[in-house]
Amino acid sequence: MPFLYQSFYNFRNLKNDTIDLSSREVYFVGENGQGKSNILESLYYASYGISFRTHVDSQIIKNGEKNFSLNSMYTRSDSETHKISVIFENNKKRIEKDGKKIQDRKELINTIPCILFCHDDLRFATGEPEARRFFIDQSLSLYDSLYLDDIRNYKKILKSRNLILKNHEYEMLDIYDKQLAQIGLIVQDKRKKAIFQFNQIFGKLFEEITGIDGVSISYHPSWKEIDVLTAEGLSTGEKKFPAAQDILNVLKLNREKDKVMETTLSGPHRDRIDFVRNHHFFVPTASTGQCRLISLILRVAQSVYYTRVTGLKPVLLMDDVLLELDPDKRAKLTALLPEYEQLFCTFLPGEPYERYMHETTKIYKIKGGEWHE
Repeated sequence: MPFLYQSFYNFRNLKNDTIDLSSREVYFVGENGQGKSNILESLYYASYGISFRTHVDSQIIKNGEKNFSLNSMYTRSDSETHKISVIFENNKKRIEKDGKKIQDRKELINTIPCILFCHDDLRFATGEPEARRFFIDQSLSLYDSLYLDDIRNYKKILKSRNLILKNHEYEMLDIYDKQLAQIGLIVQDKRKKAIFQFNQIFGKLFEEITGIDGVSISYHPSWKEIDVLTAEGLSTGEKKFPAAQDILNVLKLNREKDKVMETTLSGPHRDRIDFVRNHHFFVPTASTGQCRLISLILRVAQSVYYTRVTGLKPVLLMDDVLLELDPDKRAKLTALLPEYEQLFCTFLPGEPYERYMHETTKIYKIKGGEWHE
């Protein structure tokens, strides 16, 4: 199993102890506020070096304490066993793998690939375009550490370009335009390919669970495809992906608008990703339950996509996400869960979690930050 055990010290309300996780499925059962989600948060933290609930590490420290730490022992599919340690003290975080300090969190990403299903995922369906861009970027970053560099570099260049627009220091615009076009096209190209692959998975799953066919993910890049022209400058009716020079022309055309607005009005940071059916936006007319299913099926598709690209199976973390589904949808979703290396789920005591158990499933009852079988 990837996770063999997890040790806690001053992590949220969890007791300072070690929990055995050496089962393929582990269920955490307890009332709200007892610590179930805190355990999932700790697994995510060990996998990515950040929390999915807060950007402020000091908020994780147990009340009345000044620091916290985590230790995870895990075994990869190649049977190598490693230890991840996260230490937060004196308001600074240190991450170690096998006793050696990690300089960049991207070194962790391919170590324990976790797919998180949580209530906040609803924003991927109903939230701002930024949420859907984040989801696609996260899906790419799970296996492509170069993409993580690409998106970081793009944001860095964009921030610098916006700063000179704000300060009216226009003499550097040509330089930043070239950099923005170069990195931005890489980001756009990878997003386009990822969404194409996602559409091979998502629509079929959505139809199987809901009975609604033809729902797909639509990508509208800010830098649109351009007409293919003949030697005489006439359109052939075909479209091609823009080249760097095409983007430089777009940026130059938009420059006066950018100056007035003091910000960059085109680029991958303005890409739109939508859910459509029969050429119409699907979410505005969808029910809350259908939007919830979009977010859940996106996570299933993310897992399938990761496995197809890498040949590896992820660890699934499911935080109270089945609670809002009716019994029929719940049964269909659990039947269609992707292949996984390990599965961790949280449940309330009244939920029929016994229906989803396997012979190897380990169940912990959680109360007041403590656990027992």
